[in-house]
Amino acid sequence: MTRTPDKKTPEIVTFGCRLNTYESEVMKGHAEKAGLEGAIIFNTCAVTNEAVRQARQAIRKARRESPDARIIVTGCAAQVNPHEFAAMAEVDLVLGNDEKMQAESWQPARALHANERVRVNDIMSVKETAGHLVQGFEGRARAFVQVQNGCDHRCTFCIIPYGRGNSRSVPAGEVVAQVRALVESGYREVVLTGVDITSYGADLPGSPSLGNLARRILKLVPELERLRLSSIDSIEADDELMRLIAEEERLMPHLHLSLQAGDDMILKRMKRRHLRADSIRFCEEARRLRPDIVFGADFIAGFPTETDEMFENTLRLVDECGLTWLHVFPFSPRPGTPAARMPQLDRGLIKARAERLRLKGTERVRLHLEAGLGLTRPVLMESETLGRTHQFTPVRLTDASVRPGEILDVRLASHDGASFQGLRAA
Repeated sequence: MTRTPDKKTPEIVTFGCRLNTYESEVMKGHAEKAGLEGAIIFNTCAVTNEAVRQARQAIRKARRESPDARIIVTGCAAQVNPHEFAAMAEVDLVLGNDEKMQAESWQPARALHANERVRVNDIMSVKETAGHLVQGFEGRARAFVQVQNGCDHRCTFCIIPYGRGNSRSVPAGEVVAQVRALVESGYREVVLTGVDITSYGADLPGSPSLGNLARRILKLVPELERLRLSSIDSIEADDELMRLIAEEERLMPHLHLSLQAGDDMILKRMKRRHLRADSIRFCEEARRLRPDIVFGADFIAGFPTETDEMFENTLRLVDECGLTWLHVFPFSPRPGTPAARMPQLDRGLIKARAERLRLKGTERVRLHLEAGLGLTRPVLMESETLGRTHQFTPVRLTDASVRPGEILDVRLASHDGASFQGLRAA
């Protein structure tokens, strides 16, 4: 959860993914222009039951602390279950995921209308995604650009398509224009984000791929120093993207993969479109093309029907793919999804498996850090003392403080198991 508290302007409380971070900036701009001073806007996530619980808890706390504030709730949880939030006495207005991105939704005549508590349309009816220009991201050294929204796949555990709708892409020209504007504003790294960005372009004329889009950005905005991709579905990685990984140093050598499991039967029951051998093959090929590439991955622990042997297959996949950054979700049944109707595992077992996966991730991070000791790496500073390497590894400067947004050569002198401690290179 991230917050942008400022009593003179609308306060945004953001849960969930990088796309929500981007959209919160768009909403903040709309609400500020509309003069909604003192409003508190919750941009929610629906990935897990825990994310929804945290949002509800934060809303209640906000009302206790700011009894006179206008509280507006939006995001995926609000899109999927609008009346659940409208039933909360603390909530004044619920906006859908389409409505939240429209400037007119934030005009006082609409946003403060006392008799209209829910404004959520059928997200499946939305056919386009606009390229909203965000001129800057407060407190962030890198900028996010939304290139795609929604998802055409129906994984059995996932509620997100019902919160985001079907896949739709931002035309490449609009994306390039946004990246250029951000670079002109001083941003040195841009992250392409969306719900399923490897499906980019299927709905556009000529069906341009994600690789084609990335190549166009790097060619047409030569001043951009670092381009990064958010989470991708490796089975959809196109040939041009793979060539770009091999050829273009400005494309950062860090990919976060939506793997979810390492057992073929569980992958089939999840309705994923890859098998464990596909994951291994992709990582081996990407590493062959770019030897310094580092992988993160999403995993779900304790999916229905998962046996001990199936879980061990997932655990082994971490080493077989050479993964580093693990994002582990204990399985959480979302009402309305097929997985919620499957035979469930004991919650204690699910938590134990999630902890084992996290411990494996901690081990992999330690190995990655030890392999980097003594090297000098370019680091994009996010604050005066904290930055990240091209591989997205956190680095803390121990001998100086600098301006956020600078890219420095830093010698990786030591580590604490989670990040490097570094010294500015001479």
